[in-house]
Amino acid sequence: MRQALCSRDIRTVLRQVQRYGGASQARIATAVGMTQARVNEIINGRREVSRLDVYERIADGLTMPDAARHLLGLAPAKQAHRDDAACEPGMLPEVVRVYPAQSAAAQDIRQQAQDMSELDILAVRGLGLFGFNDSLLRGLLSRPDCAPKKVRVFLLDPDAPAIATRAAEIGESPASLSSGVHLAEARLRELATCCRLELYRYRALPTWRIIRLDTTMFVSAFDAGWEGHESATYKVVATPQGPLYRGFLRMLNALAAEADRIV
Repeated sequence: MRQALCSRDIRTVLRQVQRYGGASQARIATAVGMTQARVNEIINGRREVSRLDVYERIADGLTMPDAARHLLGLAPAKQAHRDDAACEPGMLPEVVRVYPAQSAAAQDIRQQAQDMSELDILAVRGLGLFGFNDSLLRGLLSRPDCAPKKVRVFLLDPDAPAIATRAAEIGESPASLSSGVHLAEARLRELATCCRLELYRYRALPTWRIIRLDTTMFVSAFDAGWEGHESATYKVVATPQGPLYRGFLRMLNALAAEADRIV
């Protein structure tokens, strides 16, 4: 149960409640304020829970003790969070999963993207995300019926001095890297008719690579010798007390205020 709570695996949580608590699907549904059909979908893996308010409702309905709520990333039910109280990292589980590279997280990213309303991407050129017809998110963004309501994409300015630095780090020519950014920008302009898309150019040397899907982020890092998609990828979720998600979102919003918007 602890492992299921830390990874926010609600399917396993509800199955454990059934197995060890003797609760029927109907009883669970009544307790957590869902229909029995919805509970059945979750238990059988046809639907995932990703919204914070739903986690809260499930925790309240199952009368989880504070220790269990902490593992799920929720505030205590009976007492406010103490700023001076130390806790184990597992009590504030913002990082719910770590993948060796973006390719290992691809299925999870696509699944999270199915019903997102907002998408933020911070990359250098992002061709593997949207630049090609078979890129990770291009198919979704090109469908007006399921594209998110708002998309913000931040790419490295192809004329910035940081282009030469980054190109040297990955053993590529500045001209090639700059051309890749221009190609990505052209491909994004094609998607602007399908969704509300904002495209920005930033000039700083890239450090973080971020894919934000509503309240879930997939974060990796740029460093000398590897591309962002080759880095370990951390799945970070918004929690009431955790600073990571809020910190990265704050950075993206500050970047939007300072970067040059071109679309």
